[in-house]
This record gives sequence, structure tokens and C-alpha cells, in this order.
Amino acid sequence: MFKFILRYFHDIEIAVESIVSNKLKSMLTALGIIFGVAAVIAMLAIGKGAKQEIMEQMKMVGVNNILINPVIPDKSSSTEGGEKQQKKFSRGLNLLDVEAIKETLPSVKRISPEISFNSTAMMNGVKYTAKLVGVSNDYFYLYNLPLVGGAFFNAYQEENGIQVCIIGANIRAKFFSKIDPLGQYIKFNGIWLKVIGVLQKSNVSLTGFEEKGVNVYNDNIYIPIQTMLLRYQNRALINTKLVSEATSMQFFGGGGGGGMARIVTSGSDASSDIETNYNQLDRIVVQVAETEHLQPTTEILSRMLTRRHTGVKDFEITVPELLLKQQQRTKDIFNVVLGAIASISLIVGGIGIMNIMFASVMERIKEIGTRMAIGAKKMDIVVQFLSEAVLISVSGGFIGVFFGVVMAKLIEQIAGIMTIVSFFSVFIAFGVSAAVGVIFGYSPAKRASEKDPIESLRYE
Repeated sequence: MFKFILRYFHDIEIAVESIVSNKLKSMLTALGIIFGVAAVIAMLAIGKGAKQEIMEQMKMVGVNNILINPVIPDKSSSTEGGEKQQKKFSRGLNLLDVEAIKETLPSVKRISPEISFNSTAMMNGVKYTAKLVGVSNDYFYLYNLPLVGGAFFNAYQEENGIQVCIIGANIRAKFFSKIDPLGQYIKFNGIWLKVIGVLQKSNVSLTGFEEKGVNVYNDNIYIPIQTMLLRYQNRALINTKLVSEATSMQFFGGGGGGGMARIVTSGSDASSDIETNYNQLDRIVVQVAETEHLQPTTEILSRMLTRRHTGVKDFEITVPELLLKQQQRTKDIFNVVLGAIASISLIVGGIGIMNIMFASVMERIKEIGTRMAIGAKKMDIVVQFLSEAVLISVSGGFIGVFFGVVMAKLIEQIAGIMTIVSFFSVFIAFGVSAAVGVIFGYSPAKRASEKDPIESLRYE
């Protein structure tokens, strides 16, 4: 390569002089390459960012997880009396369902119930809105939540509902920025909780994925599920009491309306809550051992829970990993289309270079004839014009890479879309721009070398 450059250095020097002496024309010729390279880099950065975001979402929803959520009945919906009564008498999602799933399904690797509600955490007069979540120890493995300090719940704490908690990173920053939180106490909704663990901070900010199991873990306070049921809320107790009262009313013929019992009595806030949400649990998270077990396990869970809930389909089963993979496939197709559209501009830029070079050959026929008359070979003419085309495309490639990186950062800042500029995308875009210069510059260079010296000197 070095010998080639030395052999044809004078030809390359002439090409550089031509570019410098026609700066405006050279810049306009390179515009197609500049925009093409910039567009390719920006589009690939958007695609890689979207893929990274999906991977983070998959990590946050857990691998091979199945979510079982209650379907809250609508108070305003008008349904048949018998069906409405049947829904009111359904026990909903409860801990007995969790135990039944554990004992029945061998494909289940881990399982955790979940109860949560938002309220105010307080310490030394400082208040902070947070979410209290009652879970089992399996929950932290289901969602890949490592600790930076302390320990998870032990068996005694889980079984006896001890007032201990594990806090998220934002809770620690708010209340324990200057002291070690382990062993300290924090009050949530009027009850003191001892901090025994601190979760690692999650730097991924995701919105709109709550229904797929993605939580804002940094703002959560986690307690054992039994602590939640004993100290905070247990809707199953109120539900059982109301069902017993309704059964007694129906037995003695009270309530009117053809003997149909009215479970929810006016003026009772607790009863009103039960009418809208009579489930003891807000969610059950199930993890299967292998991905191929997801679909059959989902079908078995649906049949099993329908039977346990006396035929009432008051729950919904989703597989967030499959939903996210489907979304990833859609984004991949979209990114391929965007990349193809951006690549077209590179081809258009190459055609522009070829057109300008053909025009340049016609303008410089006498120069070609003079060079060949004083001893220049055909290869010298090819190298001269090919070097000019390659230099224009390579220069456009460098400028395009710069604008592509800037464009990707601007998209991230303005549109809020994650973009990742990779070395691979820069290499591909720049490599294609150089190849475009060679491919589309060779034909005009070859035509220039084939000019007859005598005819070229006589050309007007």
C-alpha cells in the first residue's frame, strides 16, 4: 500500500489540489455522504438503545416470570344479579392459592405473593411518599434485586410477621444519607419498622410498564407478607366477615330483592373497599424453571384458579417476558426499516459523486490529454480521478460520523429516547462511505483514462 502511494503520489496530489481549488463543489458533492452516514449512525444508535431498554425491562420483570393479577369488578357495571352475587362471594387471590400452586405445579421454581399500597414514610419529622410492599424472600430473586447491605428476611421474621423492612435506594438517600440505615427504625403509616437491608440502586428509569411487572424499586419499602397482613391490611378477614353476614341475612330472608343478600352495607368504607377489591393479595408472581414451561404453566394456572374461585374468572394471567420479546421484535423490524431508509441516502450520495466526477472528466479533457501526452499512463489517470472521489467520500464520512454522534445525543436529550452509539455502527457507516467512493468513482476514472490524448488536446 505504501509503495502504491509513493508510486502514484503525484496523481493523489493533483486530486487533492483539485478538491481544494473547488471547495464549494466538493462540499456539495459530499453532502449526500455526510447526511447518509449521519442518518445511519443515528438510526443504529436508536435501535441499539431500544434493544438495551428492552433488555433492562426484561431484567426488571424477571426471567420466566408469570404474573397473576386480580380483576377488580366495576361497581357501576350492570350485570345479572346471580353473577354479581357470585363475584362478591369469590375469595379472590389469597395465600391459599399460593400454597396450592406450590404443592401442585412441579414446574414452579419460585413464587411470591405481593400486597402493596402507597402512604407516607416518616423519620425525625421528615416525610416521604413511598410504597409499602409485602412479599416473601423469593420476591428479591424473582426480580433480581441484590442487596448492598444487610440481609433478607429470615424464616422467623416471615412466619411471625416481625416489624422489619428492606428499603430502596431513594428511601436510604432521603432518611439515612449521613448514617448507616441498618438497625435504624422508620415509621410507615404509624407503625415503626426496623431496617435490616438496603437494595442496590436501579439506574433504569422506565414508565408505562407497571402492568408488565416493572416497579420503581428505589422508592419501595419491603416487609414480610405476614407483617403486612397482621399490621397493615388483610382484606380476606373483612371479606370473610361480610360473606358470613350476607349468608346469615340470606338464611333469615333479610335484604329483600327476592332474598338476595347485599354484602356491602351503606356507610361502611371497609365494605366499599371490599366491593371493589375483595382480594387478599394484589399480585402473585410465579417463576418457572424453563422458558418452554411458560405457556403450559399459564394454561394450568388459569384452569386451577378458575376452579378454586368457584368458576369466577376474577384474575388475569400475563407473561411479561413474552410481551417484551414481542415488542422487541416489532422494534427490530422498525429499526431495520429505518436503517434501510438511511442507507438509501448513502447510495444517493454515491450517485451524486459519480455524476459530479463524470462532469469533472468532461471539464478536464484537455488536462487529461496534456498529462497523457507528456507520459502519464492510463493507471495514473485512474488513480487521479479515483483518489478525488474517494477523498470526497471519506471526508464526507468523517464529517457524517461527527454529525451522527451529535444527532444521536440530541435525540436522546430532546425526545427522551435512549440512544447508544457503538463502534460497530461507526465502522459500518464509515466503511460504506469509503466503499461508495471507490465503487461510484471508478467508472468516471476509467472513462477518463480511456480518452484519446490527441482527441483530448483538440477538444473545445
